[in-house]
Amino acid sequence: MPYTRHLVERGSTLSFVAKAQPPTVTMPRIKALTTGSIPGFIDVVVNLNSPALLEDNLLWQAKAAGKKIIFYGDDTWVRLFPKHFMEYDGTTSFFVSDYTEVDNNVTRHLDSTLKRDDWDILILHYLGLDHIGHLSGPHSSLIAPKLLEMDDVLKKIHSSLISRETEGSLPNLLVLCGDHGMSETGSHGGSSDPETNTPLVLISPAFKRKVGMEKPGTVEQVDLLPTLALSLGLPISQNSVGRLIYPVFEETSLRDQLRFLHLNSYQLSCLLKDSMPTFQKEEGYEQFHMAEKSHGSWMKLYLEGNASEVLSNMGRKVLRQYLDALKAMSSALSRQLGKYDMYSMMAGMILVLQVLLLLLLAMPEALSGAGEVDVPLASALLSLPFYLLCLLCCSIHVLLCTSSDNTCYLCDLSWGLVIAAIACSSALFCVLLTLAAKKLAPGTKLNTKTQGASESEFSELDVLLLMGTVGYVISLASSSFIEEEHQTWYFLINTLCLAVFQDVCRKYFREKRGPGDDRAYLPPKGTELGVGSQKWLALATPLLTLACCRLLRSLNQTGIQWAHLPDLSHWLNSGAVRWCRRSPWRSACWESTATVLLWATCCSHGSTAAEIFPSTVEARFVYIFVLGILFTGAKDLLRSQVTTSDSQLKSRGLWEVYCGVVLLCSLLFRPHNLPVLACSLLIQTAMDQFIWRELQYDAAQITIMHYWFGQAFFYFQGNSNNIATVDISAGFVGLESYVEIPAVFLTAFSTYTGPLLWACHLVCYLSAAQDSRHAASVGHGCYCFALLRSIPAVAYIILITALRYHLFIWSVFSPKLLYEAMHTLVTTTVCIFFTAMDQSHAGPSYS
Repeated sequence: MPYTRHLVERGSTLSFVAKAQPPTVTMPRIKALTTGSIPGFIDVVVNLNSPALLEDNLLWQAKAAGKKIIFYGDDTWVRLFPKHFMEYDGTTSFFVSDYTEVDNNVTRHLDSTLKRDDWDILILHYLGLDHIGHLSGPHSSLIAPKLLEMDDVLKKIHSSLISRETEGSLPNLLVLCGDHGMSETGSHGGSSDPETNTPLVLISPAFKRKVGMEKPGTVEQVDLLPTLALSLGLPISQNSVGRLIYPVFEETSLRDQLRFLHLNSYQLSCLLKDSMPTFQKEEGYEQFHMAEKSHGSWMKLYLEGNASEVLSNMGRKVLRQYLDALKAMSSALSRQLGKYDMYSMMAGMILVLQVLLLLLLAMPEALSGAGEVDVPLASALLSLPFYLLCLLCCSIHVLLCTSSDNTCYLCDLSWGLVIAAIACSSALFCVLLTLAAKKLAPGTKLNTKTQGASESEFSELDVLLLMGTVGYVISLASSSFIEEEHQTWYFLINTLCLAVFQDVCRKYFREKRGPGDDRAYLPPKGTELGVGSQKWLALATPLLTLACCRLLRSLNQTGIQWAHLPDLSHWLNSGAVRWCRRSPWRSACWESTATVLLWATCCSHGSTAAEIFPSTVEARFVYIFVLGILFTGAKDLLRSQVTTSDSQLKSRGLWEVYCGVVLLCSLLFRPHNLPVLACSLLIQTAMDQFIWRELQYDAAQITIMHYWFGQAFFYFQGNSNNIATVDISAGFVGLESYVEIPAVFLTAFSTYTGPLLWACHLVCYLSAAQDSRHAASVGHGCYCFALLRSIPAVAYIILITALRYHLFIWSVFSPKLLYEAMHTLVTTTVCIFFTAMDQSHAGPSYS
């Protein structure tokens, strides 16, 4: 950006690095820029469909003062401020495949608007640079042309403002800033420095001209709000925690500087009174009162006409006192401003804890040979305590919602939804009491395994699976383990492969005939060839799995501490091309291979495919095939339940649905991530054929293995507990415009492909078991999966509630909690569905 750089180095400008608070997504950042407050993480969800902003803000104050505002760009502004603009033209911010028209639609208004003089404030929000980052990252070849385009826009605006300057007129102010930064993958939302550091350049003839490049200072992004408000002669928004950027007012008189600082300090002191009961003990509040008294003494001398050096020194001392008070009060408010909906949080915690207790009480029956769980729901709904509990909860809800000053989520819901939630919680509570009474009743015998003492003993693999899962839950107590959770799963998967390798060696290479009698395993005559190949393939499967996992670990660097290190995905996207260009035969091999693969994969991503051929038609063909496969699978599943009790037909339907899911995954994955899908299918096939069936693992063991592999493959994709790793470009494959429901579904599907693939394979595998020994295997597997999903969710909720005042902890935990809650809901629903479908094949005792 040569023109902008020239202004920064030699022009009348002030340059800063503005630090944004997480979450670094568009809507919360716009709220921070216009209100000066720190948004919460619920705004990440609200960002998809932003409601009108009712909080005191700069645009409302400007409109109330009679200033006319024009806006062009991101339609998030239009949704937040629907009645504030004299003229506006919004463009959708979610269709990331478009990085050209979305900016042209803004620039086309510039020439005519700059010639007019009927406006006071012009706001332009360009989206092209952000969309390029989402598509191909910050190092894309499309970045430089887009920056040059933005430089030309800035030059056009600045030249127009210079030409409009007249003698005696007030100076113009041109603000160039970003709402958020961009990570190494091109996304944003987290708290890393590349995502939170944004440029802030103020250009005005009121500033003195620079003589060279200066190191930019660091300010908070919320500091822009009081600075703009005082510059425009407007009141500072009442919820602003920012402090004015002092260098902006450095050229004004000392009296004006003190006046501006006093206005900002008084606004923060009022906010401090409303936010903190012990505001008088705050250091910043005491400093403000001292500065206010000194300011009064200085004003008295000033009005008396005192022009001595004492007055100047006293003024500078008051100025430093105000600056110190502003810094202390702003920091205190930033720490304490987070207001959390404790009523809704406690209600949600109680509901999830009830589900967890129900699963734990049902554990002996659920894992028994019959797979029979008797949940006394009907008796609970017809009991008197149920209705009394509902009445009590409704009374508490009315009392809290009418007496609380702050609105909460549950209080804003309709009465129908509130009563349904209360009835559900009350029914669960009555069911828990009934089950607990049955457990504690004297003479009660549990329906557990009766096939022998050997089956009730824990094997070494059982101990590993149990200790690994418990250890993972305990690790959630540390924010560092959550930031680097992928390391936990990588370690558990490697350990699991070694344990399976040990089981294979015991089965095929050592057979215990009696106490103290260890002899080499000898297969029956006539089966030496088959068993020989089988045992070597089984032996190679854990080693193959280890090799695949080691390769996938190097494919995508994730987490927090080492996410910046180079990985195979960077090499495949950039370095591989340069490597091939060094040799003709490498280039020929690369091009021939890429030509075959490109049509099948790159049609889904505009950053690559748009340069080669239009991708929408090809992607829609794939969608048609996927829908056809899913329809065929669903038809077979319905036929197996309605017209015939053919277990093979049901199994075939499940595998057809699984194949449709795999095909959709291959379309949505970025090209460099296709090895993740290939390795997932390879490991599933090898473990299915040579490990799970041959070693005769039970349903609970196989379920926990699937859960572990699903979690590991979530991180193999490059995901993390940071919201910035969500690849939203997958949500627009095959779309020519932004359509909310398909975009959200495709984005979520692409993000959670790993856990979803392994969960689908688990259902298919357990349903394929035909012998009576696995009659209740689907029920066992679904129960274990629901239990595994509930325990981490409860741990996260308890931990977040305990640390609710720590904003950085929220920046890590809240996206993870959202994932846990969504995953628990979806997997539990799927488990209930397939368990109900499997009733007809499990015998009369299965329910």
